[in-house]
Order: sequence, then C-alpha cells, then structure tokens
Amino acid sequence: MEVSERPIGQGPRVTVEAVGRKCPIPIIMLAARLHEVPIGAVIAVTADDPAASADIPAWCRMKMHEFVAEHPLDRGSAFHIRRMY
Repeated sequence: MEVSERPIGQGPRVTVEAVGRKCPIPIIMLAARLHEVPIGAVIAVTADDPAASADIPAWCRMKMHEFVAEHPLDRGSAFHIRRMY
C-alpha cells in the first residue's frame, strides 16, 4: 500500500493508492489511513474497480465524512474525501 503526503493547502494531504484492488479493499485502505489527516483535511483514494464509484460515496454517507469529488484518471479515478471527525 502506497501513501504519499502533500503540504497543507495543496490538494489531498494523503493519497491512498488502491488501483488494482477490488472493493471493499479500497474502502478498508481508506479507513485504515483516514486518521493520518487532520479533521477538515482531504484524503484521496485512487481506485480502478468500477464499484468504487458507488461504494466510496456510500461509505462517506454511512461514516458521516464528506465525499468531495471523483476525478477521472487514465486508469480509474481519484476519490477525494474530507475527514469530518
């Protein structure tokens, strides 16, 4: 599992690379790394499983975090989530 960090104010603070992993693994990886960003910061998950487009926003609603956006990539998408608590 790769995680890259960025300075405050320059997009997601942490990116979790889940390309090639099938759901629910991207969500499990997200949940395991969410505590690494401060409340109010954005974390990104890159994934290419088509189920992630529905599963990640649903997880955000269930866990009461903000689903910010889905950005298409050459392979899959980057999902941006704001940590709310």
